[in-house]
Amino acid sequence: MEHVPREPLLDVGRVLPILDKISIFGGLSETQLYRIFQQLKKVNYDANELIFHQGDHPSYIYIVLAGRVRLVFDVDDHPLSKTELDQGACFGETSLIGVQSHSASAVAVEDTELLVLSGETLSLFFEQDKTLFSMLILNIAREASRRLHQTDELLLHYLHEGHLHEVEPILDMVEPRAQLAQRDDRRDQDVV
Repeated sequence: MEHVPREPLLDVGRVLPILDKISIFGGLSETQLYRIFQQLKKVNYDANELIFHQGDHPSYIYIVLAGRVRLVFDVDDHPLSKTELDQGACFGETSLIGVQSHSASAVAVEDTELLVLSGETLSLFFEQDKTLFSMLILNIAREASRRLHQTDELLLHYLHEGHLHEVEPILDMVEPRAQLAQRDDRRDQDVV
């Protein structure tokens, strides 16, 4: 169950070096990083505690401050992939800006401290600091593009190696989503 973050951050010296290494904060000035720091909240999870479930509505961008998080992608109630993230890893950002439900479940592997940046804070940046907001969105888009490229490479590898049966469940998931996205794009064009 998603915790509501309440605990403000006080340890600038511990957090800013971590933020400085995260791709979505790349190219930001020290002043901009500090502005983000001021908006971050800390949330603690116990080992094996669910952070969010696949399909949940996104509320935050998550950053692992300490501990480890496992992302589990389920297809038809079968875990398709498990990825573990440790200190400095960022997750949830593409769901938040894409206004899409989480594509995986997140579970604390061990006692874990997370930093969270809320969607409301992103809206605040949009209203008050368009330069910071633009840099964040551009960096998130770049990170999403890198991940998509890695996924494409992995799928091509499986196809090339003759493991189509392993890739078919993924392709079955992607095709309906692509059709929905095309339909939504057509609707957006009709509105303009």
